[in-house]
Amino acid sequence: MILITLFAACTNTEKQGAANQVERIPFVENLLAQMTLEEKVGQMAQLTLDVITIGEDETVSDEPIALDMDLVRWAVAEYGVGSILNTANNRARTREKWHTIVSQIQEVAINETRLGIPVLYGIDAIHGTTYTAGATFFPQQIGQAAAFNPELVRRAAEITAYETRASAIPWTFSPVLDMGRDPRFPRMWETFGEDVYLATVLGVEMIKGYEGEDNDVSDPFRVASCAKHYLGYSVPVSGKDRTPALIPEIELRERHLPPFQAGVAAGTHTIMVNSALVNGVPVHASYELLTSVLKEELGFTGLLLTDWWDIENLHTRDRVAASSKEAVKLAINAGIDMAMIPYNLDFCDYLIELVNEGEVPMSRIDDAVRRILNTKYKLGLFDTPVTHYSDYPLFGSEQFIEVAYQFAQESITLLKNEDGILPLSKNARVLVTGPNANSMRALNGGWSYSWQGEKVDEFAQDYSTIIDAIRDKIGTQRVTFREGVRYDNDNHYWVDEAFDIQGAVRAAANVDYIVIVLGENSYAEKPGDLHDLSLSQNQIELARALFQTGKPMILVLNQGRPRIIREIEPYMSAVINAYLPGNYGGPAVSDVIFGDYNPGGKLPFTYPMYANSLVTYDHKPSENQEQMEGVYDYESDFAVQYEFGFGLSYTTFAYSHLRLNRQQLDAGGQLEILVDVENTGSLAGHEVVQLYTSAHFTSVTPDVKRLRRFSKIHLEPGEKKTVAFTLTADDISFINAQNKRVNEAGAYDIIIRDLSSTFNFVK
Repeated sequence: MILITLFAACTNTEKQGAANQVERIPFVENLLAQMTLEEKVGQMAQLTLDVITIGEDETVSDEPIALDMDLVRWAVAEYGVGSILNTANNRARTREKWHTIVSQIQEVAINETRLGIPVLYGIDAIHGTTYTAGATFFPQQIGQAAAFNPELVRRAAEITAYETRASAIPWTFSPVLDMGRDPRFPRMWETFGEDVYLATVLGVEMIKGYEGEDNDVSDPFRVASCAKHYLGYSVPVSGKDRTPALIPEIELRERHLPPFQAGVAAGTHTIMVNSALVNGVPVHASYELLTSVLKEELGFTGLLLTDWWDIENLHTRDRVAASSKEAVKLAINAGIDMAMIPYNLDFCDYLIELVNEGEVPMSRIDDAVRRILNTKYKLGLFDTPVTHYSDYPLFGSEQFIEVAYQFAQESITLLKNEDGILPLSKNARVLVTGPNANSMRALNGGWSYSWQGEKVDEFAQDYSTIIDAIRDKIGTQRVTFREGVRYDNDNHYWVDEAFDIQGAVRAAANVDYIVIVLGENSYAEKPGDLHDLSLSQNQIELARALFQTGKPMILVLNQGRPRIIREIEPYMSAVINAYLPGNYGGPAVSDVIFGDYNPGGKLPFTYPMYANSLVTYDHKPSENQEQMEGVYDYESDFAVQYEFGFGLSYTTFAYSHLRLNRQQLDAGGQLEILVDVENTGSLAGHEVVQLYTSAHFTSVTPDVKRLRRFSKIHLEPGEKKTVAFTLTADDISFINAQNKRVNEAGAYDIIIRDLSSTFNFVK
């Protein structure tokens, strides 16, 4: 039975349940008591910036950017719009320009409205302050996950919060807590990968980095976070953005809900909703998911925000509402607090009519506005509506750059290194080729200075591409560059063309090694949809042609999702996955290739070998049925290119002496696990110690294994450390057939690398 069918129709008492949980702040309650219906509804509206700028229409602004103050007054003073988002013309701005824009909006909101309520401004600062020139950019979330370093995730979020506030903006639409379990999905790179535990841990760290340990977002160096996209967004049946998903409740609760549950417990102030459908119901119209589960069961008391245009989509796309007005009714009654409209204010007119007609209760309006005003109050906007860039001297500083550089290094994952070919000698002669070799755009990915990342070159001229960094490392005279294949950046920028493959082949004659940099150009959301997960045919042909030269090849993958490389992987002596490492990805890749940094990243997803075999590491046993003797040779094995958690180093690590403090665990007890790890190689290095559990038998078929803990350690050559972990009953609980989280008595294995030990859970 699926989730949508499980909940009974709500009563008026149930509708009040979530509202009664929300904190009553005296200042806010006094303000709320004074507000008219029109003022309340205005607070629930969010417009995109282009609507209130000087320009030909609401989607295109003139340059240089300037507000149309008549339009600002229409939106903020006449309609009382509570929030503005985005950047005009989809491009980054200077801190000074941001300060001017936000100040002018706030001046109208505070000085030209009856109650002087400030506007809440928000942007997608997802791997740095996306829309501010000169901001510090970190690896995208998928690369951050590969580093397996929670402390770095928190520190990067702290820096992003600082630089976002330096841009006069107090709210970021981040982190993404969707599960990256389908590599076809174009937003996979915005996730922390396929594992529930990893995504949960890193999601909490990012929230705490944005908001602070105590979630005091009035701190001028903190911002309000926005966990997204609740719920089940990232596993659509087709693999394409904003398309329907079919997810049984057992799967929703086992895989998709835990990161959001942890995010709520960590104090995230806002949450954004899934743009698509789950089990035939648009999430924006689902009272069950938005109110019964999120607000009542999980106890979320913050602001619940739509994604772009998604209330209108209930009518025009999803056809569950016969009119735009009915769409507003469905969404608000389901639990939406603020509408990312984003282009007009029909929403306000419809909602006022619906309240006056008794179709939307005033209690629902008051609950939504209370949540919005609470957020503004907690951000300190009533006291300091605009922060000033001069108060943020560390913006773009060397101190912040060091963190971004370190993060890029730690994210890089070495997947293959035949005969220890890497690191290369700095005396080597190298051909660098491939469409991603000389592209800052590809290194950063989407949401970098612009939505699709296509404006990166305008803002990132001072950073080094991979070819730049290799030249800097070993000298221009030792490096030959031939692109071979290039992207069509003018029109279909996700398409590449065979530019000069034979030129690359000729250039290989005079070098010792070939560094071939392949992958994807930048994209975000639906423009990243694809029909074929395979690496492009032109890039495959480049690799084939260069293989014929007989020169050893090092493949660097610069991509947001794992494109299929089965055909060319055997040609490669080494394979490096750089993901989307940000502005310092070029030097970081070069450091790994030439041995100035020993890689330690681990895959946060299962790297598929076949486009028709997309299976996660935590699959059920029946996904891997070995061939039976004398029977047909079925292709039923767990055939993947590289497994989740895999990643090589230039040194070696030996694991030994796995021990448990007890052989039984009960509901109130703790299991202490110790394991010794020794660096048996000649170089210092990082190792991610990963602890998995595997249940022998449970009433619901168990996953083959599940990651439960990890610890990143650094060891000098010959150094040994004892790594300690603690597990409780909660860590081995699961969702049963009745969709309840339970523990069941039985035997469980602890697995750390090639070591295992068994304990029993007893009731």
